[in-house]
Amino acid sequence: MAVYDYDVVVIGSGPAGEGAAINAAKQGRRVAIVEEQDTVGGNCTHKGTIPSKALRHSVKQIIEFNTNPMFRDIGEPRWFSFPKVLKRAEKVISNQVMLRTNFYARNRVDVFFGHAKFLKQGEIQVEGRSSGREILRSKNFVIATGSSPWCPPDIDFSHPRIYNSDTILKLSHTPRTLVIFGAGVIGCEYASIFSGLGVKVDLIDMRDRLLSFLDDEISDALSYHLRNNAVKIRHNEDYESVTGDAHGVTISLKSGKRIRADAFLWCNGRTGNTAGMGLENIGLEANSRGQLGIDEHYRTAAEGVYAVGDVIGWPSLASAALDQGRSASADMLSEDDFRYINDVPTGIYTIPEISSIGKTEEELTSECVPYEVGQAFFKDTARAQISGEPVGMLKILFHRETLQILGIHCFGDQASEIIHIGQAIMRQEGEANTLKYFINTTFNYPTMAEAYRVAAISGLNRIANL
Repeated sequence: MAVYDYDVVVIGSGPAGEGAAINAAKQGRRVAIVEEQDTVGGNCTHKGTIPSKALRHSVKQIIEFNTNPMFRDIGEPRWFSFPKVLKRAEKVISNQVMLRTNFYARNRVDVFFGHAKFLKQGEIQVEGRSSGREILRSKNFVIATGSSPWCPPDIDFSHPRIYNSDTILKLSHTPRTLVIFGAGVIGCEYASIFSGLGVKVDLIDMRDRLLSFLDDEISDALSYHLRNNAVKIRHNEDYESVTGDAHGVTISLKSGKRIRADAFLWCNGRTGNTAGMGLENIGLEANSRGQLGIDEHYRTAAEGVYAVGDVIGWPSLASAALDQGRSASADMLSEDDFRYINDVPTGIYTIPEISSIGKTEEELTSECVPYEVGQAFFKDTARAQISGEPVGMLKILFHRETLQILGIHCFGDQASEIIHIGQAIMRQEGEANTLKYFINTTFNYPTMAEAYRVAAISGLNRIANL
């Protein structure tokens, strides 16, 4: 059994672990990273963000081909199977693995493949399938093990027609009908993907509206466009039983309804990957969701042990996880550029996509903030008309008196890219955060950025006579 000593040991090679490991290596520390899967990248690369977004992109291209009249000169509308579309995602995954493997090699980060378990303070055991057992010792550890789908015990996930958001990537056929239980971000994204492939989708939501953390107008727009793509949304429902047989799955709801489909996809809840890590040996205990508690510097209750990424819960976004890892590493090494990540844009890759940052109208109303709204509809912008993507809107919430931007909400093509323009202005301090920036700055034309100018003028017109 080999024993190795390091300055920093990171458990998990997803975005959070990568951020922590690379940052520590850049500061001249001897770093090791442990990954349970056979290749680096974590669940983000292999089961979550990368494959699902690559799938979405391919489906969006298929939709465009099948609905754009110009392509009729090339041929008739085409049908693509789910496994065929999945092959495109697999190519992206392999490219991401190669890229990240090179990151670690270039920065002299040692990579160990296997399951990590704390033996005592300052020491973990890595048990790999081929390398046997190895001991890594360090004063500093970063737990970045991510999360996995929470699967209730009364549903048989070993059944070949019952899937969760990880195993759905091994679906070897295209079902004609699909029930998705859970209308959170992942459930809504997969509803968009499968409906885009022509699958009849039932989306079961335990709440009374989709993605209730969003601005109401954006949530309503998502509901409309999912229904417009033949997704049946069922609110305020819970399951009684899920039973699979050789030909399909029957879902019995507590309301008395019964739904029959070719396949079932569970997308309701995730749990932190902390089981079997020997946390009790260093005085740590995960909560009921498998998540670790931290302070405002990402430190756990165990000395020298930090936790970042999905294993700590909110916001459970790859973008935030990378920054959390870098910040935890900075704090550990007493660097000056530590920051607690609490200002994160939301990116939801439905079709069309959604992105937002800052306050919603409902929050500002409840806080009695005197705000006004500036709106721009994509159908009125030249770039959206040229690209054939007229669905969507940009909405800017600003203070009626100071013109300070309070929130930005975008629904439509490239929403997750468009949001960053407004985010940059919101981050400015004092009077630099102003709606007038979009009027007093010349943008390229035609671009989607034009929506900011249109929305800003619309907002100022609303308060012109007050």
